[in-house]
Amino acid sequence: MTEAELRTLLVELGASLFARGYSVGSAGNISVRLEDGFLITPTNSSLGRLTAERISKLDRNWTHVGGDKPSKEVFMHRAVLTARPEAGAVVHLHSTYATAVSCLDLGEGRRPIAPLTPYFVMRVGRHLPVVRYYRPGDPAMEQDIHEAALGARALLLANHGSVVSGKTLTDAVYAAEELEESAKLALMLEGKATRELTPEQIEELLSTFK
Repeated sequence: MTEAELRTLLVELGASLFARGYSVGSAGNISVRLEDGFLITPTNSSLGRLTAERISKLDRNWTHVGGDKPSKEVFMHRAVLTARPEAGAVVHLHSTYATAVSCLDLGEGRRPIAPLTPYFVMRVGRHLPVVRYYRPGDPAMEQDIHEAALGARALLLANHGSVVSGKTLTDAVYAAEELEESAKLALMLEGKATRELTPEQIEELLSTFK
């Protein structure tokens, strides 16, 4: 896709996420990898009211070169996109259920969301790490996000929200939506006997839907 087409798609998908309550106010941000740099939603912008020509553009060194001032969480997107060279986009949301899961005191070794559906495994992946709490906008979290992203397509920020990558912008949005629905299922089933996918079933999914 051309840069102009990606700008238009970013506006459309951002509005769709906002309209369905995946983000509120100016919460959340989205980035897209370009051949010559990156697009990212502007600081203090609403995903529901983006303007294509005002979306921030950064060069390959993450320097602001066009559009409005970029999100103060550029470092979050840089952490994931440098860790995952195959990723074409990153979506960061404060969606209700994923954020609720990020607030749980999970204890040692407990997974935030179990592999209950094939769609979670196919879109989110095998692992969903939780990065320890940092103040929103604190660039000190970049290294922890980078390390988590080396082994996972998606992650949770403790008491904050989700950060999800995908091969394309559409893939990243679909994965963020799937994570939110998976978090909802996890909370609905909390304390109930569940039937998780087996390791063999997970491996089959990952090998089939790469």
